[in-house]
Amino acid sequence: TAGISAAYCAARHGAKVVLVERWPSLGGMATGALVNIWHTSDRTKQVIFGFVQEAIDRGGKFVRRLPSYPTAYETHDFDCEGMKVVFDRMLRDAGVRVFCDLKAIESIVEGNRIRGVLVDTKTGRKALLGRIVIDATGDGDVAANAGLPFDYGRLEDGRVQGMTMMFDLRGAVPSGGNQAPREAARRVLQTMRELRDRGQFPQFNDRHAQHYLASGSNGLYNLCPASGSALDEEELTRLSADARAHVYQYLDLWRKELPHFAQAEIVQMGHGIGIRESRRVRGIKTLDTQMVISAAKQPDAIGHGFWMIDIHDPTGTGYTTHSDHKPGVWLKPGESYHIPLGICLNRQIPNLAVVGRCASTTHEGLASVRLQSHCMVMGQGVGTCAAMALASGIDLAQVDVGKLQATLRKDGVYLEEVAV
Repeated sequence: TAGISAAYCAARHGAKVVLVERWPSLGGMATGALVNIWHTSDRTKQVIFGFVQEAIDRGGKFVRRLPSYPTAYETHDFDCEGMKVVFDRMLRDAGVRVFCDLKAIESIVEGNRIRGVLVDTKTGRKALLGRIVIDATGDGDVAANAGLPFDYGRLEDGRVQGMTMMFDLRGAVPSGGNQAPREAARRVLQTMRELRDRGQFPQFNDRHAQHYLASGSNGLYNLCPASGSALDEEELTRLSADARAHVYQYLDLWRKELPHFAQAEIVQMGHGIGIRESRRVRGIKTLDTQMVISAAKQPDAIGHGFWMIDIHDPTGTGYTTHSDHKPGVWLKPGESYHIPLGICLNRQIPNLAVVGRCASTTHEGLASVRLQSHCMVMGQGVGTCAAMALASGIDLAQVDVGKLQATLRKDGVYLEEVAV
């Protein structure tokens, strides 16, 4: 979604844009990993608009505003398959050339500038050249291959946030608050805990399991954790395969022990496992815990963020800091921090930027800004900046920030209290 936002917004402002997507369809984690939730509110009001709101509006029947809006961070969910179509239409309407099933395999660098990337096509290896390159790979593949320094994992042991295999379950009978299914769910949840603690059952997100089992929910389940590196293809293959098997272990137990799950079926799993963290490319600025929790305002702001320090246990237990509501990880309702342009730019290669979860953050800062809506804020800011830089024949960091912010506001971005 960060790359879609960057491509769309750059093209809208006159840039000639090529978008390269490694999967067969657009949307990344949003569509391919079934992460179908967007966050736009500081719990009192909506503060993320711009491209995100355009995607919501263009999404039409595929996007639903949640009943809790705007008193919860989570404001919209969407149909993953439908949004593939919507994103494709948006980019086509903006004039972006899109190549799916294509992966950037090597960065072309001359001196201190990137000229483009090499890709392997059905007809051989080719070069895609550009005056500006925006890395929205999530893993920072293009930036790392170009030689930019990056950080990885938490300070104490180098581990990254846990992953999740999302799955779509249908055929359960909603409990409607009835006591019998809820009692049965409590018994089964206790059985799951005991088996897990003895190493006879896979790990799971305990808090989410309580909700899903008691309610008899149908839809997407954020339940199945995994732990490892997104930069090791063999390990990632194993983690994904194990997670798919774990999903069926859940279902086998539920169908056996819970009458309201007797006819439940898994109708879909993520095309890819949900990855939350890998490389964090070092930038001009680095977003950290204090900047998030203090709702810090920035002179180079390109939009707002508000999500908590939401860390999924790097060891793969399924535990998250979202579950325990400890102090020091949440912003107060009505507060938001600025997402600075500087976390997307670097000092070594002036015509290369990053957007999305590979932006310059600490392990904890990323736990907030990794949300899709926040990544789309980065995409819009950097994509617009790129178009302005091209039009003026200058580098990204030389763009007048005040003019960039005025343009973003004109394009619907909510941006207040800019520090000077």
